[in-house]
Amino acid sequence: MGRHYSNDLRERVAAAVLSGRSCREVAALFSVSIASAVKWSQRLRQTGSAAAKPQGRQQARSLAPHQAWILGRLGEQPDLTMRALAQELGERGIVTSEVSVA
Repeated sequence: MGRHYSNDLRERVAAAVLSGRSCREVAALFSVSIASAVKWSQRLRQTGSAAAKPQGRQQARSLAPHQAWILGRLGEQPDLTMRALAQELGERGIVTSEVSVA
C-alpha cells in the first residue's frame, strides 16, 4: 500500500492541474505519480475537494434494533455482566459476543 498524502498537497496538485498545467508537468513538479494528479484533479472537479475518500467500510449496528430490550434488561439487573447479557441475547436468537455488547 502506498503512502498517504496530505490534503494540502492533494489540493495544490489538483489546483495546478485545473489552472491549465498538464498532469505530467504537475506530477513532476510535486513528485507524485501522474495517476494521482489525474485522480485528484478529477475529484476536485466532481466534489469540490481533492481529499482522500474514507477508508474501511461502515458496519451496521447489529444490536441497534434490540437497544430498548438491552437497556431494559440492564435497568432490571444493573450488575449483569456483558458475558451474561450476550448469552441472554443468544437465547433470544441474536448472535453476538460480549465485545459487541460492550
